[in-house]
Amino acid sequence: MKLFVGSLPYNITENELTELFGEYGSVVSTNLVKDQFTGQSKGFAFVEMSTRSEGHKAMEDLNGKMYKHRSLVCNESKPMKKKKYRR
Repeated sequence: MKLFVGSLPYNITENELTELFGEYGSVVSTNLVKDQFTGQSKGFAFVEMSTRSEGHKAMEDLNGKMYKHRSLVCNESKPMKKKKYRR
């Protein structure tokens, strides 16, 4: 199950994110979104858990939880929409 995690502290690392979600099960992957020019975190990430039950447990427990003085937002990730280009 893929999760969207928002309102992250800007100084969080991928390892910290894996550790945080690892308490709820097996973390398949993490993708901490960063600014392409500065390398600074944009404050959100995507975390993939190995099962839906682990993902739901993490989502229930972490949504609204305070982490490093930030109230986390944790929801099921939605598929990306294709961008329409105008000519």
